[in-house]
Amino acid sequence: MAKQHISFSLNGQQVDALVEPRELLVHTIRETLSLTGTHIGCETSHCGVCTVDLDGVSVKACTVLAMQANGSEVMTVEGLADADGLHAVQQAFIEEHGLQCGFCTPGMLVRAYRFLRDNPNPTDEEIRWGMSGNLCRCTGYQNIIKAVHSAAQKLQQA
Repeated sequence: MAKQHISFSLNGQQVDALVEPRELLVHTIRETLSLTGTHIGCETSHCGVCTVDLDGVSVKACTVLAMQANGSEVMTVEGLADADGLHAVQQAFIEEHGLQCGFCTPGMLVRAYRFLRDNPNPTDEEIRWGMSGNLCRCTGYQNIIKAVHSAAQKLQQA
C-alpha cells in the first residue's frame, strides 16, 4: 500500500509524515519523527508506557493509527518541560521518587499531566483509578501516588 501524508501538531510544532495506512502512532513518533521518549512496551494497550496526549485525552499510542492523528494535537513526554524548566509533574516524580528504572515513566508523566488537568485535587483513590492504565514493575506505586499529589499541590500554587 502507498504511504499517506499526515500533518499534526507534536508538542506545539507542526509536523508532517508519510505513513503506512496500518502504521501505529507510537512508531511514527519514535521512528519517523525521532522522539524516543514515548516507549514501546506490550503493544497491546495493557502497560501504558506509550501513553501520549491526543487532543486532550490520554491514549495509548500503540492502539492509535498514525492516520488518526492527522490534524490533531499530540503531546509526548518531550512536550512537558518548557524553557523555564521541568513541568510540575516531572519535578514531583523526581522529588517523591516516583520512578526507578524509568521505563514506564514517560507514560506515567503524560498520564499524570492529563489526569491532573481533568481532576486538579484528587484523592488517593482517584489517583489509583486515574493512573490504573499505566503499569510499573519497580516502584510499588506508593511514591507515584505521592508524586501525583505533590504535582497537584504545585499546580494549584502556580
